[in-house]
Amino acid sequence: MASEHQNGYLGVTPPISSAESNSREKEVTLTLMDELRKQNTFESDKEAKTREIVLGRLAALVKQFVKKVSLDRGLSETAATAAGGKIFTFGSYRLGVHGPGSDIDTLCVVPKHVSRDDFFEVFEGMIKEMEGVTEVAGVPEAYVPIIKLEIDGIPIDFLVARLALSTVPDNLSLKDDNLLRNIDERCVRSLNGSRVIDEILRLVPQVDVFRDALRCIKLWAQRRAIYSNVNGFLGGVAWALLVARICQLYPKAIAGAIVSRFFIIYYQWSWPQPVLLKQIEEGPLQVRVWNPRLYPGDRAHRMPIITPAYPAMCATHNVTQSTQMIITEEFKRGAEIVDRVIVGTAEWSELFSKHDFFHRYRYYLQIIASTGNADLQIKWAGTVESRLRQLVMKLEYVESLILAHPFIKGFDLCSYCLSEDEVRAVAQGDISEAVAIRKKEDIEGKEGAGPVYSTTFYIGLAIQPKQAGATGPRRLDISYPTTEFTKLVKMWEKYDEASMGIVVRHIRSSALPDIVFDPGERPIVKPAQKRTKSGNTSTEMPNKRQRSSNTTLDTPLKVTENGSTGTPVAAAALPRAADLVPKELKSPQLPFGENVAVATTGKVGV
Repeated sequence: MASEHQNGYLGVTPPISSAESNSREKEVTLTLMDELRKQNTFESDKEAKTREIVLGRLAALVKQFVKKVSLDRGLSETAATAAGGKIFTFGSYRLGVHGPGSDIDTLCVVPKHVSRDDFFEVFEGMIKEMEGVTEVAGVPEAYVPIIKLEIDGIPIDFLVARLALSTVPDNLSLKDDNLLRNIDERCVRSLNGSRVIDEILRLVPQVDVFRDALRCIKLWAQRRAIYSNVNGFLGGVAWALLVARICQLYPKAIAGAIVSRFFIIYYQWSWPQPVLLKQIEEGPLQVRVWNPRLYPGDRAHRMPIITPAYPAMCATHNVTQSTQMIITEEFKRGAEIVDRVIVGTAEWSELFSKHDFFHRYRYYLQIIASTGNADLQIKWAGTVESRLRQLVMKLEYVESLILAHPFIKGFDLCSYCLSEDEVRAVAQGDISEAVAIRKKEDIEGKEGAGPVYSTTFYIGLAIQPKQAGATGPRRLDISYPTTEFTKLVKMWEKYDEASMGIVVRHIRSSALPDIVFDPGERPIVKPAQKRTKSGNTSTEMPNKRQRSSNTTLDTPLKVTENGSTGTPVAAAALPRAADLVPKELKSPQLPFGENVAVATTGKVGV
């Protein structure tokens, strides 16, 4: 158990209840754990053992790496051996909530005479020589520089941090804030991944209860497609912080009770009141610490969830108006389901039912990033994805648009093309049946043939219903946000017009490709009376001039490449758009009798 606060409790306020769980709470916790096992959220003993072996091998390799570089720098054999080097895990593995096939976030800590360049030039080469390694890809220019690899089937994300120390001993702890002195910002970011997780585990009253509850919330968020920091939802650290705060408020509750209170409290949380596990602390560095009173940017955070390790940062700065509405609706749904689980009229499996994103809207934006090279595609698609949030925020200002709902991942395809016309069509998202079934061997040796790698992202568009009594067509002009977005992604320093394509276009739900649906999931669509083409909102093709968008009069979106207005076109109501507008709804009945208002007053997150 973590050491308690000087006032006798963990957290920034006293617990709401220190009562132990009752018999019903224990029953639903047992059924929850059974369901989590059915959902295959726990790894096998064999895989767990493999992970331990892999980490042991990597720990030994890090020491060899530091010794090799130390000798190259002119240190003696004794000094080179003493220089040390150590690995730390963080993320879901360190939290203890990883599942089968999940990666291990790992940090390599090295002394001051070992550079980041050494990590990518020397250590990466040493990894490639290890037995059982199948993939190694270094990304030194990333915001947090990383080597991605796979050993014996275990994916590893490897970061590096260089401390201002001459040696890194085996007993090194990262808790001391002074370790952050005299190191660069990228090293601070790398270290903070591990430091934040250690603080979370220190600040929860019952680690096992926290882990069981977090495993549930993580699965729920993934199934409901709201687990993604880059797309404006919440990432793994943010979800862990939310669960940890509920554990602090109910220090003797067990997992089923924590999950129940999680949904009830956060559905009614008074955002932008922050979620804090401890008071924000100052430290030894001249670095920015989250402070909405001082920084206007921090005041703009819609759902601030603050990391407990110095320097305190907001883990949810990417949340937009649209994603906040979606997350809140999911909290509401979760609260209602868990309330029924408690009273025995629902099963836990209902909580984990798959999202309905591709059934929810009549209209979607497709954002298609394409190149002709697999390695380049990873970087280009990642760049486009990292800027999607900016498109969502611009769309939120469009009149008549209730929200712009980004999906949490892109869909990758490799299409084998025989001609420039096929390349152009694939990059625009139009893949013919002939191209779809073509294999790599079908294009080998053919002049002008080659692969096109594409990643397609989706944004669902919720349009306001037509007002009662309104007549005539409406216009929804999204040309400005989409054109500005394409300009933004092309400002990437490595953008190359000749080799990278970016297309933004709108499509009807009936035109969604099969790849976004599970087998048998696609709805049966009645034949339309007249066929229309999907409209290109903004198109940028490799080696091609921009082509005019093809907008038809029965398309509800006004789309032009230059942002000019044109002939108004009809707009139809989204069947479920109104469901996403926050309403005064009856709160879920509290299953255990406490007054939830206590948990959502100003004092919880202050």
